[in-house]
Amino acid sequence: MKFELPQLPYDTNAFEPYISCKTFEYHHGKLQRDYIAKLNSLIPDTKFQNTDIETIIKIADGPVFIYASLIWNHTFYFEGLKPGNTSTLSGPFADVIKRSFGSVSFFKKTFTNAGISVLVSGWIWLVLNSKGTLEILKECQSGNPIRTGFIPLLNCDLWEHAYYLDYQNRRQEYLDIFWKFINWEIVEKRYYDSV
Repeated sequence: MKFELPQLPYDTNAFEPYISCKTFEYHHGKLQRDYIAKLNSLIPDTKFQNTDIETIIKIADGPVFIYASLIWNHTFYFEGLKPGNTSTLSGPFADVIKRSFGSVSFFKKTFTNAGISVLVSGWIWLVLNSKGTLEILKECQSGNPIRTGFIPLLNCDLWEHAYYLDYQNRRQEYLDIFWKFINWEIVEKRYYDSV
């Protein structure tokens, strides 16, 4: 199986001036493309050559796992964004958030604080656990919660390539902007498809 670079569901300039076209061109157009090329070079003539990416993430180790996970994590991240700041957390899924975290504002604060506390490159995730409740997880480097049995609903990329061109070392500012562009319809669909 040869993996291909998925198209972004929006133009690279759709989030200007908050996330620049230059960031998307580098983040998606170069890095994501490089991860895919690297994985495609590693899997021929291995047990992974006809394996879907989720299975690779669950069972592979070393570079094959790292590149498969980075591809999946980034695709998930890009799909979870929506330009225009028109998507809102409301309705039944907001109630799900409240049941798990007490309030939407506490959820946002906890998610943001967890993102700030990741001291290396990594990810912050909203996941569904085996008990049917929501959790916030921190993963370093290429970590992916499907490897440990969680169902991802939302993630935020904390690698510097996601924000450094626009915010330098101001991760807090990047995380604050992130809330403007979450595609809550997709997050909600991921949740209801999983329960």
